[in-house]
Amino acid sequence: MTHTLKRTFAMLLLAIFGSTILYNCEPDPDSLGEQLFNNDAANGAEVSYPVIAYNVNNNDSIRSDASKLINSLNTTGGGISVGVLGAFKESQFGMQRASYVTQFRMPTDNFDFNGPNAKVDSVVLVLRTPANTADDTYYISDSIKAPGAYDKNDFPVGDEKVAVSIEKKSYPVRKYGNYKTIKSMKINVHEITTFLDTNTESLTRSNLSVGLGELLGSGTFDGNVSTVTVTKKSDNTNVFTGNLGYRIKLDNTAFFQNRIIAKKGKPELQDASNFVRYIKGLRISTENNDGYLFQFAPDDMELIMYYKYDVTNNGVVTHPQTTLKFSMGSPNAHVGQYEYDRTGSSVSTALSSSDPVGGDAKLYVQGMGGPSINVKIPDERIADLKASFAKDKIGIVGARIRVYVDPQPQSWTNLANPITGDRKFTLVPMITKDGKIDLTQFTSDALNGFNVYTYNKSPEYYDFVITKTLKNIIEGTGSDDDKVNKPFLINLGAFVRNASGTAVGAKYTSRAFDMSRAVLTGTTKDANPNKIQLTVTYAKKK
Repeated sequence: MTHTLKRTFAMLLLAIFGSTILYNCEPDPDSLGEQLFNNDAANGAEVSYPVIAYNVNNNDSIRSDASKLINSLNTTGGGISVGVLGAFKESQFGMQRASYVTQFRMPTDNFDFNGPNAKVDSVVLVLRTPANTADDTYYISDSIKAPGAYDKNDFPVGDEKVAVSIEKKSYPVRKYGNYKTIKSMKINVHEITTFLDTNTESLTRSNLSVGLGELLGSGTFDGNVSTVTVTKKSDNTNVFTGNLGYRIKLDNTAFFQNRIIAKKGKPELQDASNFVRYIKGLRISTENNDGYLFQFAPDDMELIMYYKYDVTNNGVVTHPQTTLKFSMGSPNAHVGQYEYDRTGSSVSTALSSSDPVGGDAKLYVQGMGGPSINVKIPDERIADLKASFAKDKIGIVGARIRVYVDPQPQSWTNLANPITGDRKFTLVPMITKDGKIDLTQFTSDALNGFNVYTYNKSPEYYDFVITKTLKNIIEGTGSDDDKVNKPFLINLGAFVRNASGTAVGAKYTSRAFDMSRAVLTGTTKDANPNKIQLTVTYAKKK
């Protein structure tokens, strides 16, 4: 039995420090873990130490412009963007509402609308979900509603109205919130009257304020995105295909007629710079203050204007219909706008009494500008481990900060169609440089390719891996920064990765659009075995 335990610890250490050993075939004889390879003479043990953890108030603000709404990078280095819409209200975190503010542009400068006497027929704004990936699900592809095709005899095609067959297929989006009781939300589209100057910092943050102009249209979102296919009955040719999305009809066609088409040939349409100062953009928001949040793809939005114009051939005037698709992606300014009402909520009380010295009994963490968590290993615990290393030659096999999920029921964790990994966390060291906190560095463990954390379902907790980090502190190896006992910052979200799966950098995360929230057990004064703790697994000479 003892021999088996020894072999297990040796194998664990090889797995954890394998990459380090490859570069250090002749380790210092006093290095952590050396004695495990010395005549198999070690016994294993695990010990837990209390740590100080407390809530951090981020003032419900986060940078949420286009540069921060990136979930991953594609093979060409371009960003795959994600935005959030909706509202959600509950007792622990209060009310949260997510809106979206964006510019749009003409497809070309000095657009001539194909001919004279252009007149708007209709305008549609289309919201689309991002494509599902191995790590993220945005719509439920295996839950489809397809009632079957139906016929329509007066579908407009050019100057004609023809008989068509229309087929619609709907898929539910991933929802976060009170989706079981609130099925639909009203979404409004307004003109904004504030120029989105990306050089103004306040206009790149989630609590930005913009003026609202005319209401352009509204739609009732039922929680589904759909595809639509229209086929001509006479010869089965396809006359329209609507890719997966949600279409909002903008009934205020007079806005587009008078503010855009009527400006043909005038300075307002001369170039993009003039246009975005003339028509400043759109705000997409929900009227509700409760319901659910869902994610969409800002760069895939479409604003489509259907219009007719005059064509004269041999003295005969016809009025063919065509479309104008405004430019909605880059380089337009995009900002996620988030509103919070914490009145009477548990998180409001916790943040007002946060204790950086003694720690907080409950920890509240939320994406999209909500609170974060700071964790500090007490210096006396570090001193104890250093003393054991010097005296007893302990060899650290594993080290992790274990954080338990608060046992109080948290209804928001039950997403519609939940999948593994609904909550995602980042952990970075808090380094002070020139009097400012620098959060741009990975932990030593992340730099060596180890997972940021592991998850245990029952009891529910997260283990944040800091084995290499603690080794550097106790052993005094690595850079000067590596040897310092620094606090950690825990946030919801994931590190942004490139097409090969490598994290782009510690400061690039999905926190600006992460819908999740969690209540965790913090530093308690009682004997609660599930309080936040540093758990160290080590081997010791016999």
